[in-house]
Amino acid sequence: MDRLDNTIRPYAWGSTTAIPRLLGVEPDGRPQAEMWMGAHPGAPSRTARGPLTEVIAADPERELGAAAVARFGPALPFLFKILAAGAPLSLQVHPDRDQARQGHADEEARGIPVDAPHRNYKDANHKPELICALTEFDGLCGFREPTHTADLLDGLGIDSLKPYVDLLHAHPEDAALREVLTAILAADRTDIAHTVTETAAACDRLGGDYTPYATLAHHHPGDPGVLAALLLNHVRLQPGEALFLGAGVPHAYLSGLGVEIMANSDNVLRCGLTPKHIDVPELLRVVRFEAADPGVLRPEASPDGEEVYETPTDEFRLSRYVLPAGGAAHDLTRTTAQILLCTEGTVRAGEHRLTPGQSVFVPAGEPAEVSGSGTLFRATVIV
Repeated sequence: MDRLDNTIRPYAWGSTTAIPRLLGVEPDGRPQAEMWMGAHPGAPSRTARGPLTEVIAADPERELGAAAVARFGPALPFLFKILAAGAPLSLQVHPDRDQARQGHADEEARGIPVDAPHRNYKDANHKPELICALTEFDGLCGFREPTHTADLLDGLGIDSLKPYVDLLHAHPEDAALREVLTAILAADRTDIAHTVTETAAACDRLGGDYTPYATLAHHHPGDPGVLAALLLNHVRLQPGEALFLGAGVPHAYLSGLGVEIMANSDNVLRCGLTPKHIDVPELLRVVRFEAADPGVLRPEASPDGEEVYETPTDEFRLSRYVLPAGGAAHDLTRTTAQILLCTEGTVRAGEHRLTPGQSVFVPAGEPAEVSGSGTLFRATVIV
């Protein structure tokens, strides 16, 4: 197995302290948003054998397993991350596989460089993802039931929100959500800025269920994304709890530290709360106007101590081992590649001693015995 040297991405929304605290190093004052583990070409992990992209490309079946290559192709099908949100992320959705293929082909045909700031589809893959909290973690996920949102908006007592309240009451669920989100995002920013400011002040004054939206407004004053966010469920995860986000589900992470795993894609469509590229028409085409409970996931324990986060996707499988001091070793050998990440305590994986934030890549079929006292996350695929 290979110890991984991973890139930390310094996005502006990143916490300045959470990842350094996990790694046990001094903060340098700069935001540290994500630590990438895997073989994404944007920031592949490094090993003693070279970048993980090159290691896998040299012998995909040896590294990934024949069954995984036959099903997903000669590349690691997932990207594993530590994510540290010190400020809210953008309000966004991800496309399904067909939408990604069509969007990617269209942008390729139009000659838009893959690294262009206004490029939506950097690859032809979908991006289902799972976030699992390491600390208390706040986010927005999926549309709230329209009548409940109408009550929330009505409670703010702002006249300019009344048309949205009426629309949410007057139409079937999907039509109501579509009409209100479209009206918010299509409005002239100058005209709607006053409504956003009034809404922010009311949220700040009332607190309680409105507090997350007041926080958004403080970070993004005048942004219509604040109003769009009010359509979404607020979720607070406790450590060990997780959220699965499928295609078309609007979401935004607000604060906290977690491990995140996703299909190996970088396709994001944004509609607000960011200085990055926003494409409202494309987002409205891709988003699924369905109200749903966010569905907090808790791991399912198996007799051997593995705790699995069940999701409907096969490109990744996330599980956790909480290893007690003096406990028996676990054999994690598997016919597919895996990445093992320590998040607490000290864990021995083969010949490697892992402390929080350290990880290893285990090629398919490679012996993988783990022991120690701590928490270990395991990322792999289902074939």
